Amino acid sequence: MNETALITGASNGIGYELSLIMASENYNLVLVARSEDKLNELKKLLENNYNIKVKVIAKDLSNQNAPLEIYEQLKEDNCKIDILVNNAGFGDHGAFYNTDWNKQNEMINLNILSLTYLTRLLLPSMIERKSGKILNLASIASFQPGPYMSVYYASKSYVLSFSEALACELANSEVSVSAVCPGPTKTNFADAAGEGTKKLFSLMKNDTAKDVARFSYNSMMKNKVVAVYGMKNKMLIFCERFLPRKLIRNIVARLQK
Repeated sequence: MNETALITGASNGIGYELSLIMASENYNLVLVARSEDKLNELKKLLENNYNIKVKVIAKDLSNQNAPLEIYEQLKEDNCKIDILVNNAGFGDHGAFYNTDWNKQNEMINLNILSLTYLTRLLLPSMIERKSGKILNLASIASFQPGPYMSVYYASKSYVLSFSEALACELANSEVSVSAVCPGPTKTNFADAAGEGTKKLFSLMKNDTAKDVARFSYNSMMKNKVVAVYGMKNKMLIFCERFLPRKLIRNIVARLQK
């Protein structure tokens, strides 16, 4: 019997590519995103090409009630989740005092609250079955403050810290937790975050969503707690350990501004 993976943010980018990879590995899938049309297109593609079952749940995870609604629907359908992939997230660019609070609030709900709540809802049954994996998409932004994207960077720092703490708590269980930290990736992230981020992305070599997804899947299967994608990103994070934090935040501010 195939195991089942739930993937948030599955309609595009890294989540879409992870859906393709996990379908090819014979996992049944629960696909979660806002766009029901895109999810149904992906469901059709996957079921036509792989011998798996795909369930679509169209929810906006920036809504605080969405995780519980998803969990209740899974219970109603008697659908157990073996792998949880918390991929959904977005960013915003600009000086914090001048940002749209509604967008900041939605970002916090999506990047932090929904990830945490879904994990809390689905983790107990994994522990009870003595089997399960959780993959959280963090970022190289997790390792430093991010002036002009302050809430986004802070949210990714939370994802990394939460994942590491949870992995330690579960060290003697059969449930693994992995945080993957990619750099700038070719997705619709920059468009959603605004003009400032698009300019920054245009100056940097962006990794492909397909490559990041494959790395993420492999890291999860190897039970890596923290996995940084790409040698360039690994070297950057390593060097940060030896620099004053004031210098780091000023460098990031200059890049972002």
